Amino acid sequence: HKICNDIRLLANLKEIEEPFEKTQIGSSAMAYKRNPMRCERATSLSRLVLSLASSPQMTAAEQWLERTLDDSANRRVVIPEAFLAVDGILQILINVTGGLVVYPKVIAARVAAELPFMATENILMAAVKAGGNRQELHEKIRLYSHAAAAQVKKFGRPNDLINRLKADIAFRKIGFEKVLDPKNYIGRAPQQVDEFIRDIVTPLCRKYRKELNRKVELKV
Repeated sequence: HKICNDIRLLANLKEIEEPFEKTQIGSSAMAYKRNPMRCERATSLSRLVLSLASSPQMTAAEQWLERTLDDSANRRVVIPEAFLAVDGILQILINVTGGLVVYPKVIAARVAAELPFMATENILMAAVKAGGNRQELHEKIRLYSHAAAAQVKKFGRPNDLINRLKADIAFRKIGFEKVLDPKNYIGRAPQQVDEFIRDIVTPLCRKYRKELNRKVELKV
């Protein structure tokens, strides 16, 4: 559910897309649409599975003493339905991940638009390290950032926070190019990805190597 929800949200931002066939219709009314129908289908099935989980929980909570047979009919519905739904979800995910499209330039543009705000703490620390008064600098950054945000929200203009800061003598000693390097704000993400691939993904790929080339065709 979360995987497909995240893909749908990122598709709305045009950062990522699930596979889309050449003749696929996204909307019968709005021809431009490329709705993430695969992920919508998987999300819908996931909700079903989540709801089915409550049934055995209720049985475990309410069944009398050593056990009665009030779980029998319930099981015959819940267990096969859950397995069939999960199988469908996994088939959809194989199809989606096999043809996932990422748009790095859209992502870069969004990062560039938000980075000045994200960098304000580092800018503050760099300015203090250069000899500035922390409280005074904090107030300047607060005012400049709110003014820049207003330009973006009210008038749809580009984020001009960095230009505002550069024009203030209090920030003249800061190396903005270094402070605005996006790599300063990703923490251990690259290492965590490498560790996850090494410790989790690679062993699973070895174990199920015969299944790695499986492809799933969906009717859309």
